[in-house]
Amino acid sequence: MKTTIELPDELFQRAKVMSAERGTTLKEIMVQALQLWFRTPEKDEEKERQATVKRLLKSMRASNSEPMRPLKREEIYER
Repeated sequence: MKTTIELPDELFQRAKVMSAERGTTLKEIMVQALQLWFRTPEKDEEKERQATVKRLLKSMRASNSEPMRPLKREEIYER
């Protein structure tokens, strides 16, 4: 789809230089930039994801904090 956008001169020049350095087109630079922008999570989403991971890791911890030790034969049969 063709469209017209207005960019600040400095941004446009940087994009043109980058496309020349990479041997690609300005269009491809814009497409890649937009794809990256849509793929990058928002800060709130990232905080929520980190909180979810933290809760998950907390729920996976053992309920006791004592290190494991081998049981003696008598202790096994007492249970």
